[in-house]
Amino acid sequence: MLTEEEFKSLLSKAQSPDLSSSEEAKERILEANLNLVRSIVHRFSNRGYEWDDLFQIGCIGLLKAIERFNLEFSVKFSTYAVPMIIGEIRRFIRDDNPVKVSRPLKELAYRVHKTQERLQGALGREPTITEIARELSLAPQEIVSALEAVQPQLSLYEQTFQSDSGDTIHLLDQLMLADGQDNNYFDKLALREVIARLPVKERTVIYLRFFADKTQAEIAALIGLSQVQVSRIEKQALKIIRELLQTS
Repeated sequence: MLTEEEFKSLLSKAQSPDLSSSEEAKERILEANLNLVRSIVHRFSNRGYEWDDLFQIGCIGLLKAIERFNLEFSVKFSTYAVPMIIGEIRRFIRDDNPVKVSRPLKELAYRVHKTQERLQGALGREPTITEIARELSLAPQEIVSALEAVQPQLSLYEQTFQSDSGDTIHLLDQLMLADGQDNNYFDKLALREVIARLPVKERTVIYLRFFADKTQAEIAALIGLSQVQVSRIEKQALKIIRELLQTS
């Protein structure tokens, strides 16, 4: 831990234009506050992200706090740094999600959930989509779209359970083709590896288009792009898939 005088001296150097002394001072302050970052990162555990990745992002937030903190602020440095570290981690988690949901759709989903809770209390049972739609003066399709939009996105390789033989069963293993054929067909074509190698945007469109059975218009609304852009991404993704299959 740094004394108050040591911190003031180091902060002055950290914010000075002299890069050599600035970087060294930042490093000293950073090392003295790593436990603060660790304690915050633990709040975000079990969200599907590597602890080390979140820790690195938290350190970026701490560095931003070092660069922006003013000794004239009427708060301790740690008090100032905490929301910046949390904000940086939340921003990373939000921006890392390949499927972007518009704010109006998020707000509608929130209203739907609140109405659902209120009706459940009044009716003593789970309300139907039609009842929720009537209460909000909306079409049932709008209610369904809002609820689907805020569902957590699953990876095709998310482990669902283990078989009796100990084999790991992934979500992709349970997907069925339109004609009911078992999805082992995809394994034969090595699609599992090919899809995993696609860029994030292309992978997202392929999943929504062919596995979630969404139209291009629905995908465009979900990820905040135009239908024309989605069409281009889909064509590009299919082109990449064909090329990778031919070389595999």
